[in-house]
Amino acid sequence: MRRAVLSTGLVVVALVLQVCVLARLHLPGAVPDLLLLTVLGLAMTYGHVGGALVGFGAGLLADLAPPADHAAGRYALVLCVIGYLAGLAKPDTGQLRSAAGPMFVVVAAALGSTLLYASVGALVGDTAAQHVGLGKLLFTAALYDLLLAPFTVPWIMALARRLDNDPLSEDASGFGSPSRVGGQRRLLGRVGGVAKGGRRL
Repeated sequence: MRRAVLSTGLVVVALVLQVCVLARLHLPGAVPDLLLLTVLGLAMTYGHVGGALVGFGAGLLADLAPPADHAAGRYALVLCVIGYLAGLAKPDTGQLRSAAGPMFVVVAAALGSTLLYASVGALVGDTAAQHVGLGKLLFTAALYDLLLAPFTVPWIMALARRLDNDPLSEDASGFGSPSRVGGQRRLLGRVGGVAKGGRRL
């Protein structure tokens, strides 16, 4: 429940900022995609299933929010796929080893989402990407998102982990931690050995 509330709040704030602020900057090429970065931060914290759900909801909200000029469901599909793939990059322990990993995910997601959005648009007859230039869109999307990512993705991930009351594992009780699970299995094995054989194993 807390994850749903946090995800919804962050997605709404990101969408409002993107539509009311970033889209009005009239930067050359693509628009900095704060909504995509929000999905990436949550996906790399909650995993591939949570990333897909957050991505679908965020994309659908963007499809329906004015001034949307494309078919409903198009961006929902894109962010659902991107959220799922980004969630696969979530570390098993929940702790990032370096900042290079998330930045690589951001660049890959910016390029992938632009290509996927343009591909889906081509299937439904939308040729806007061809008029702007796909190469220019790819370069500017990756550049803008990479510049914006250090100020958004780490904070979103830290906030999501803090809400779970555990910065290292997905389960706040600690049962999601591999080391904890392994320790419990060893303990149960010893208890079972004492109960069966009357001696320690």
